[in-house]
Amino acid sequence: MKKIIAVIKLLRIHQWTKNAFIFLPAFFGHHFDNQQQIINCLTAFLGFSLVASSIYIFNDYRDIEVDQSHPTKKDRPLANGTVSKPLAISLMFIFLFVGLGIVFPLGWYAFGLVLFYVAQNIAYCIKLKDYPIVDVVIISVGFVLRILIGGTVTHTVLSHWIILITFLLALFLALAKRRDDVLIAIEGKKATRKNTYGYNLEFLNSAYTIMASVVIVAYVMYTVESNTIAHTSDKLFLSSFFVIIGMLRYLQITMVYNRSGSPTMILIRDRFLQIIILGWVVTIFVLLYIKPAFLNG
Repeated sequence: MKKIIAVIKLLRIHQWTKNAFIFLPAFFGHHFDNQQQIINCLTAFLGFSLVASSIYIFNDYRDIEVDQSHPTKKDRPLANGTVSKPLAISLMFIFLFVGLGIVFPLGWYAFGLVLFYVAQNIAYCIKLKDYPIVDVVIISVGFVLRILIGGTVTHTVLSHWIILITFLLALFLALAKRRDDVLIAIEGKKATRKNTYGYNLEFLNSAYTIMASVVIVAYVMYTVESNTIAHTSDKLFLSSFFVIIGMLRYLQITMVYNRSGSPTMILIRDRFLQIIILGWVVTIFVLLYIKPAFLNG
């Protein structure tokens, strides 16, 4: 049982929540009432998640020594020895090829995007994550790839606003994570990552605050743009309130409580943030699906 738990932890299945971005194009594109489109999204989600897990294994394999000196990452299965290197490598290739096999029937474009994600993240794990700013940009591009995949498997034309907001939000979260790395370096008097030397609290606090503001402004502009209103609802701006409150909550978690090491775990554990996200989802669902159906009925 311990071995199974260790393998599950190695695969970082909790990180699959990030891949929910694949569903956003279908959600905003009014495809959530189309069974085939939902099946395509679920297929892409599963395939991409398996591929992502293989990348996590590759990253942990390369970072064994670094993770062993990290206060929390030292508990990762490869770092603490609960999963052997040969088993990890085997699982990495299995999940990579099974994931690619699941995505392949969805079309060459979706398959190509996933391959690009793999190549980008291999480069990230090997070298690019050592370069400040480049590292957070790579992470952000990964989220953009997720929505591009969601768009292509549902044949949804993506708004430039959705692409921009996704990139900005991912950059905001990545900067918060780097802030946590800097705090650990300050407390332990030792940087656990090479790129930490290219950051400090003053820079990250400024950049982080700026990105929070830009995300809010971009989202509000998206909801009131004439093209958005024409394809969605003139009341979509109401969802902005949840975005503003959610950004404030994450700023509080990061800058007051100093808990920004894992955005995924924050989402899983923070009840307040969950309520905000639920409110955002329900508001958009009502405006895009319930209200039009009621008016047409």
